[in-house]
Amino acid sequence: MKLNRRDALAATVAGTVGGIVSGAGVMTGSAQAEVKENKSTIRYCLNTSTIREKKLPIERIVELAGAVGYDGIEPWIRELEAYKESGKSLPDLKKKLADSGLRVESAIGFARWIVNDNAERAKGIEQMKRDMDLVEAIGGKHIAAPPVGMHGKDSPDLDLFAAAERYHAILEVGRETGVTPQVEIWGPSKNLSRLGEAVFVAVESGHPDACILPDVYHIFRGGSSFDGLGLLSGNAVHCFHFNDYPATPARLEMNDSNRVYPGDGVAPWDQILGLLSSIGFSGAVSLELFNKEYWKQDPELVMKTGLSKMKSVFAKQNS
Repeated sequence: MKLNRRDALAATVAGTVGGIVSGAGVMTGSAQAEVKENKSTIRYCLNTSTIREKKLPIERIVELAGAVGYDGIEPWIRELEAYKESGKSLPDLKKKLADSGLRVESAIGFARWIVNDNAERAKGIEQMKRDMDLVEAIGGKHIAAPPVGMHGKDSPDLDLFAAAERYHAILEVGRETGVTPQVEIWGPSKNLSRLGEAVFVAVESGHPDACILPDVYHIFRGGSSFDGLGLLSGNAVHCFHFNDYPATPARLEMNDSNRVYPGDGVAPWDQILGLLSSIGFSGAVSLELFNKEYWKQDPELVMKTGLSKMKSVFAKQNS
């Protein structure tokens, strides 16, 4: 798809993207009531990275997540591939998820859909389609679309208009498979490290299914202000990665392993949750951690603790 680079912003902000950016102004009474109702529709999700190093099979993670009380799960594509390659049935896993009361809120894959090389990007789009097929087979509707291949420190600067065209291409693949890719922010990345860059790519894609996948740690690590969340539409955020970060080390010295449970760090939760409420966010908050100390602990304990911590930050904000 070739975008008209001079006119794209005006066209998309006028409404062709399906509500990435929210309207400004004072909320009416009915809008306030809707936001209040949305608070009760937040779903709690487990990203399987949180207990990754125990290497539990995906079906066991599903059992534990359901028993602990999560509403959903966010698996990694490699877990689904391993499950399928072992000879097990994806429809059986879909049934197990349903029996456990779990939704597949999103999934984590690493297709190179955004790179500059045409041949490599074509392979990346094919990989994205295969990943989407796995997610669809277990009942999922969304998948992460991070800037893989354009994230390293030696990567070239990314033309965001080109990235928007490439995002449009995988959104079209998503239309075919029934699984929508979400532009994911990676704070330490050379490209798409900031909230505004991800929103730009989504808006300029000119596609009605465009959406983003934010992350508390990544927004901070990339240097964006959380105030930017207030400019979004809740409909453009289906899943939000929840985690926290400590006061030290310094921002630019942090890595994924520094993430801690929500509420155990210095993230401004009153601000974050207040903004999510104001934009009508009613999707899934997914606990995504890579903390090496947590990995050493009993997975069920970590899952219980994480769920309790997420609920606690909401309880404090609503009290």
